[in-house]
Amino acid sequence: MRVRHAGRRKPSSTAWLARQLNDHYVAAARRHGYRSRAAFKLIELDDRFHVLRRGARVVDIGCAPGGWTQVAVERVGPHGVVVGVDRAPTQAIAGAQLLCADLTETTALALVTAALGGARADLVLSDMAPPTTGHAATDHLRILALAETAFDLAEQLLAPGGAFIAKVFQGGAEGELLARLKRAFAGVRHAKPPASRAESAETYVVATGFRGRD
Repeated sequence: MRVRHAGRRKPSSTAWLARQLNDHYVAAARRHGYRSRAAFKLIELDDRFHVLRRGARVVDIGCAPGGWTQVAVERVGPHGVVVGVDRAPTQAIAGAQLLCADLTETTALALVTAALGGARADLVLSDMAPPTTGHAATDHLRILALAETAFDLAEQLLAPGGAFIAKVFQGGAEGELLARLKRAFAGVRHAKPPASRAESAETYVVATGFRGRD
């Protein structure tokens, strides 16, 4: 489908609109009622790594608009627990508890723990990404900082044997974050699901077999 240039629309906006209209993942998200095409990224990651088990307790960090939370609810089933947390208000999702909280605040951990009923999580997810600057090195550092924030929370929430998935940019988790993940988990791998656009620098770190806190 071709999109004609509009007088007030920037060429970049026209290109984005054309990509959206011709993206089969966008169309599939509409058909299945998902709030974003990103839902298929989690579906594909779970099909490969099998982390969304029936009855699992899941925390989705930076959950808005809710695509990953929707998938988590479907896959863990009615006996699972799914908690989504974001600074931005998120429209209600049946089967999930949604919290509006800033992860950098000390109260966030207590809120999530209460939502889990005091139990430990089996999986912590983070699809968070900062606004891009166009400067690759800066963007890489900013998304690693978000991944570190997510892991700081995950480390306090996860049960032994649990898993952690977070978005990072090309190059993956590295430095101190990678070292921490390797100490904390039995397995650490990187994966780029097919739903992640080929031109995107994003990839995901998948850590499984949480060893527990020291």
